[in-house]
Amino acid sequence: MSGTVERALAGDLRAMARLITLVESESSAADGIMRAIYPHTGRAHIVGITGSPGAGKSTFSDKLIMSLKEQGASVGVVAVDPSSPFTGGAILGDRLRMQRHALDPSVFIRSMGSRGSLGGLGKATYEAALILDACGKDVVLIETVGVGQSEIDIMKIADTVCLLLVPGMGDDIQIMKAGIMEIADIFVVNKADRDGADRIVNEVNIMLDLLGERPWRPPVLKTVAETGEGVGAMGGALKGHRDFLLRSEAGRRRRWQRLAKEVEDILRREIARVAEHAWDEIRTPELLMDLEERRRDPYDVAENILKDLL
Repeated sequence: MSGTVERALAGDLRAMARLITLVESESSAADGIMRAIYPHTGRAHIVGITGSPGAGKSTFSDKLIMSLKEQGASVGVVAVDPSSPFTGGAILGDRLRMQRHALDPSVFIRSMGSRGSLGGLGKATYEAALILDACGKDVVLIETVGVGQSEIDIMKIADTVCLLLVPGMGDDIQIMKAGIMEIADIFVVNKADRDGADRIVNEVNIMLDLLGERPWRPPVLKTVAETGEGVGAMGGALKGHRDFLLRSEAGRRRRWQRLAKEVEDILRREIARVAEHAWDEIRTPELLMDLEERRRDPYDVAENILKDLL
């Protein structure tokens, strides 16, 4: 496996794909892979692209890739698609929309299934982004599956979150909802050739004014992703937020929060794995009969398992 890691770090696309497959499938080699690549991470700008279904995220991502390439950046993309209800694999809608970049060696695109995650992200999404980071990508785009309000997971793993809003889809109401304003570092009003685009821009700015002074005020951009209009301005907005993160105390706190979350997530997974193994060892027909007939309760059983573990 060390050979595959070395080839991936040297830029071998097949090796990158292999590492991501092993991590996504929760292979026994996954932990070793992440430990090996982790010292090489922390250089890429991880950008989350989120928004409600129909906001044009895939088309926007496609045009953003073109803009970043023109600036000389090497780009990695993790496109999180809905999972097949039969195989659990990704339905490759997003990747199909980005086929023009398929043969470009400076662009690596990987579709991943959401695996039923309500936050729009599968468990291995962040690990895949870290692999692309370690393998030399300057910018890693994570496009979420598009499930609306529950897409707050992206703000926990991305350096910069771009929230796409669209006129005529109820997004003028969405921005009023609790929490939606905290998700975005950059607001993008896409399909801005439609009626109502200026109204959404004004309403976002009003809401930002009501939030008062903050270390970073998200810019509000207008784009027409279908034609590429306005997407070029994203480069400056992304650079501005990247510089803010690297130079400010708020940016450092955000990095530390993400690092703490990484450790917490690993702990939860490991504790759950050990606890499930301990439960499997004591789960007998007699114990299940005791639970069914209420001679014991599940809280008592779980407490005893935890006592043995601790």
